[in-house]
Amino acid sequence: MIGLLQRVPSAYVEIDGERFGEIGHGLVVLVGMERGDTEAKAVRLLDKMLAYRVFNDDQGRMNLSLRDVAGGLLLVPQFTLAADTRKGLRPGFSSAAMPELAEGLFNHLVDHARTVYPDVAAGRFGANMQVGLVNDGPVTFWLQI
Repeated sequence: MIGLLQRVPSAYVEIDGERFGEIGHGLVVLVGMERGDTEAKAVRLLDKMLAYRVFNDDQGRMNLSLRDVAGGLLLVPQFTLAADTRKGLRPGFSSAAMPELAEGLFNHLVDHARTVYPDVAAGRFGANMQVGLVNDGPVTFWLQI
């Protein structure tokens, strides 16, 4: 399971021109599901997202987590993160989880996040989404479980 984590001052997801979810200061995490991913991996990825130290402390060092700063979490499913781009000029998706499995894993991730963290918004699996964000720093990390 892949999480592309971005620190933001604010972010939102729109679907069909309607605001579907938004956060203030926090993290946008684009989530890609791969073959072999499980609900247990989704929980481990969430634990890492919430505890990963990407926010600055008083000395300007990245020592604070999302929980420490009480920021928002915006989870966005992104199938293309699981692409194999090592050869050729067209991505391959043989390592991506099948859509039915990936949707269930993403929904489990969102549901679990909402039970353990107070400020969670999410995109919708399979939707054509427009994601608006300003990357703060820029700070971006690739997490893989």
